[in-house]
Amino acid sequence: MPTSRELPALTTEARPVLDPSPLRELRASAPVCRVRTPAGDEAWLVTRHAEVKKLLHDERLGRSHPSPGTAPRYVKNSLLDLLVADDPQVAREAHARTRALFTPNFSAKRIRALRPRIEELATDLVEDFAARERPVDLHAYFSSPFSLRILCELIGVPDEDRERCAALLAGMGRIDTGQSMVTGPKALFGLLAGVSARKRAEPGDDVISRMCEAGIPDDHAGSLAAVLLFAGLESVATHIDLGVVLLSAHPEQRDAVLRDPALLTGTVEEVLRSAKRSGATLPRYASEDIEIAGVTIHAGELVLLDFALANFDEQAFSEPELFDVARSPNQHLTFGHGIWHCVGAPLARVELSTAFTTLFSRLPGLRPAVPLDELRTRGGELVGGLAELPVTW
Repeated sequence: MPTSRELPALTTEARPVLDPSPLRELRASAPVCRVRTPAGDEAWLVTRHAEVKKLLHDERLGRSHPSPGTAPRYVKNSLLDLLVADDPQVAREAHARTRALFTPNFSAKRIRALRPRIEELATDLVEDFAARERPVDLHAYFSSPFSLRILCELIGVPDEDRERCAALLAGMGRIDTGQSMVTGPKALFGLLAGVSARKRAEPGDDVISRMCEAGIPDDHAGSLAAVLLFAGLESVATHIDLGVVLLSAHPEQRDAVLRDPALLTGTVEEVLRSAKRSGATLPRYASEDIEIAGVTIHAGELVLLDFALANFDEQAFSEPELFDVARSPNQHLTFGHGIWHCVGAPLARVELSTAFTTLFSRLPGLRPAVPLDELRTRGGELVGGLAELPVTW
């Protein structure tokens, strides 16, 4: 066992977007190993698909720690800190209630009903995008506004609040120790609590209105809506960006999808699996001792489930470094699994399929305007996507 000084160190620094994770060799030698986090604390990193999947089903792993103020941290981010409870049973019950509340709002049936509106938004945005002088930043003028508009409509954030909401969300993903990291989430919670108060008087067909109908207080509705927005906004935008990069790097597969729409479902799943090669880490705490892969994770210790490493596990995927839109089966863990499966998965899949179809149908020559090796992830952020993606066609 290495000493603390010799532990592999995790980083959130910028890196080439299509490079494999520098920690990939740990899968073979140490599927569950001690590491040092970007915050400077020690943790267990879980790198292999089988172990990540098993722990996602384990109720002894969750968001609680007996001393949240002194708990080991993955990164210094106040939003993550706010999500840590001090009682595992209370945390489990709160998680179950939240899932039960949100699942109907993000059901496959509801999202299918929203598809025409999602397609309309994509068409409007791509027409505005196509009229701009090239090269154009795909992230700023398509991926991010597309994701934001859809989420805000579904959740119930009115037009007049969206610009402020987006600005506050942008700050919440940063890894920082400054005062803005403390005040940013509270400001967003307050803004959305105000939306909830207005929805209570004039409800609409949206998530916040349904929370009001369920008797959720405004302050709690505001914090829940903020977490939904944070979880969904940049994640979808990042996968649109990186999906365009991957499909541009494999034009024969991109063209095959355009010829045969039946390949679109598999394309979305392969983008979800392979777009995030680093930075897809879920921090959790053990509420009891857990034996796994020959090690003992003790109660109170931090556990990092690395979806990016698990999605490239040779034991779970044939030739995982190969991008293949026809890959089957494709049991990636990008949306988590079990009790931690993302309730927004149906929405994200429709957003991605609509974005790729609209972009490449309208702009069949769409491609990055810079060499792929010049594209680097954002450093110092929870979501390690691209800060910008200049494209041409």
